[in-house]
Amino acid sequence: MTPLSRRAFVATATAALLVGCGGHPADRGPAARPGSTPPASRSAAKPTHALGRSVPVGLRIPVIGVDTPVMRLGLAPDGSVQVPPIAAHDRAGWYRHSPTPGQRGPSVILGHVTVGAYGDGVFRHLARLHRGDRIVARLENGRSAVFAVSAVRTVAKADFPADAVYGDVDRPELRLITCGGPRSGGGYLDNVIVFAALSSASP
Repeated sequence: MTPLSRRAFVATATAALLVGCGGHPADRGPAARPGSTPPASRSAAKPTHALGRSVPVGLRIPVIGVDTPVMRLGLAPDGSVQVPPIAAHDRAGWYRHSPTPGQRGPSVILGHVTVGAYGDGVFRHLARLHRGDRIVARLENGRSAVFAVSAVRTVAKADFPADAVYGDVDRPELRLITCGGPRSGGGYLDNVIVFAALSSASP
């Protein structure tokens, strides 16, 4: 990603929180704010070489039973980032203006914690992840990028750490984002954010 597109990515992400809560199709969180501290630890994964660009088509998180197709997400007409549709067959979505999994920088994948009347969302148990847990992104080119969790944070939406989540990093990393915490009306007050770093890749 070029310096200009990286700046545009962070600016867009800072202007709007990336994840809806799944209570209602139009439910989006408040504006994300920069300036929060980075995750406490980034040492769970050994450094590995960055991969070439290849769009993610699937995501597996064995410890919490996630095995989902991944759709592409762009921007909604109001300038906020799209979220996956509220549907019975819920799936995760990759924000297409972020790096692909395995490229240098933070690749962003989001999903719902609940999907309205359909029940649990694909990221329902995201908060149960721990440091060192394995995440596998299946790529369009047939390869898989394997990540190790470095930190899991639950934060108030009003204090969303945009810089830590979307800011540039010098190695391939992954961000998984969903809603969490107590409910308020049709939505949730918090976000659950998983930080992970590339640990290996399949041929």
